Amino acid sequence: MSTAPYRDPSRSVDERVEDLLARMTLAEKAGQLCHAMLTMNGDGTLAEATDGPSLRQGTTELVVDSHLTHFNLVGRYGARETAEWVNRLQALAADTRLGIPVTLSTGPRHSLPGNPAASFGTGAFSVWPEPPGLAAIGDPELVEKFGDTVRREYLAIGFRVALHPRIDLSTGPRRAGGPGTFSSSTEVTSALVRAYVRGLQGPRLGPRSVAAVVTYVPGGTHDHHLAPFRAAVESGCSQMLPYDGRPIGVDGGREERRRGEGGREKGGREEGGRGFDRDVLTGLLRGRLGFDGVVRTDWGLLTDTPFGGDAHRTHARGVEDLTVVERAAQALDAGADQFGGEQCPEVLVELVRSGRIPEERIDTSVRRLLREKFVLGLFERRYVDPDRAEETVGASDFTALGEAAQRRSLTVLTNHSLLPLTDRPNLYVEGVGAQTASLYGNVVADPAHADVAVLRLRTPCEERPAETLALLAAVPTLVCVNLERPAVHPEIAAKAAALVADYGASDTALLDVAFGRARAEGRLPFELPRSVAAVEASRPGAPDDTEDPLFPYGHGLTL
Repeated sequence: MSTAPYRDPSRSVDERVEDLLARMTLAEKAGQLCHAMLTMNGDGTLAEATDGPSLRQGTTELVVDSHLTHFNLVGRYGARETAEWVNRLQALAADTRLGIPVTLSTGPRHSLPGNPAASFGTGAFSVWPEPPGLAAIGDPELVEKFGDTVRREYLAIGFRVALHPRIDLSTGPRRAGGPGTFSSSTEVTSALVRAYVRGLQGPRLGPRSVAAVVTYVPGGTHDHHLAPFRAAVESGCSQMLPYDGRPIGVDGGREERRRGEGGREKGGREEGGRGFDRDVLTGLLRGRLGFDGVVRTDWGLLTDTPFGGDAHRTHARGVEDLTVVERAAQALDAGADQFGGEQCPEVLVELVRSGRIPEERIDTSVRRLLREKFVLGLFERRYVDPDRAEETVGASDFTALGEAAQRRSLTVLTNHSLLPLTDRPNLYVEGVGAQTASLYGNVVADPAHADVAVLRLRTPCEERPAETLALLAAVPTLVCVNLERPAVHPEIAAKAAALVADYGASDTALLDVAFGRARAEGRLPFELPRSVAAVEASRPGAPDDTEDPLFPYGHGLTL
């Protein structure tokens, strides 16, 4: 019996795609346009509907009955167990009628646990700073090494699509340009995304690549917002994901659009997110930027899937009055190829059978999705080696690179003759592990008995409690504030004996810098405003635009 052309690696990718597409039923095509979230059991077995009430459909049902072959694995698991699960999942897909392999994606997994919207945490992976920390270092060569490390660890475990980097510009404490972005600088962000994509994909997408999904595409025409995305396209990024809502200040004054093109209909309904906007998906991405890869929507645009731990917060902004079928039609009309977080291919089948969407339109997106599978070599190499996964994920050389980057990224904002610390002082600590701190000094339970206090804080969005300010007044205090985005904290800067910014760094990294055992090289990747009033008076969507910032872009001291 002869081998089907799509299974023959000696044939061209185009030939294989067309052969496979011609063999697919409408239901099998529709399954490709859904990118569902999936969990696994801790022992590496497939999660089925009987394993818990949180699963809408079991893995077997999704793969065999719904014909899905794109999944986003959520949760943290061991490297061996994940690799074994990947092999079970791929074997299940291999036994379907056409044997289309699974493309497995993941959100960021290489930073310390923090904001759940920015990262899933490391699990077994090497630990690096979040993207603002990489921008604080400002070294494209390091970012390429980081991307390459991510690629090698992901490949070992079976992830072939990275749902990152996020490259919209950081524009202040407001939501737009929030957690996970690199910087407020167009030049820095553009240089780093080029390096990141090279690290993940190599000089071109291929069998040893991890496909990069660049997020979040804005909807405006300002060059300073679009330049990083132009750099990503020029670097060959495989996928793009548009911003889920209406970004502040990047619309160039557009107020209305025709229904069906992602805007405000005549009745006054608020315009939908970028996943429904033809001007963005087709006009901007396909036309102006020349992007020819996969355009994926953000998670839950069709079925109001909640995200970020909030059952009332979804990405389906501005289209709440539309049915799931109407939303799907509008997104397809706009130019979307795949629906993130969705597992409803029957909706797409209904659109075609009703005549609302021609099957040729579905074929256009399926071609792009199948092409990526063939280029990634998934038909020839779908399985992974669990032993190799254990050896590679979190390997010592990767871990050392990440730990060094954590130290380099730390940014010293103020130092009133406190740093570097010497000898073994009495240390009072909050937000720092006492066991770790005991390696550097004598940990005391009462700040009255301390020579120095070390206080770690998450990004402060409000005035600090009085007890924190009292501590700063009572004992010389090193404050380390984590900056997932620009923050307003003038009262802390005024009273701290030293103020350091981190973007994801361990207690050991911080104390190594504090005691002069490592060098902090970070420079602020965005300005820190002086007050909330200054933020409110700045231009929405404009980077580094507050009057008289407390710390300007690029600020950082050398110890």
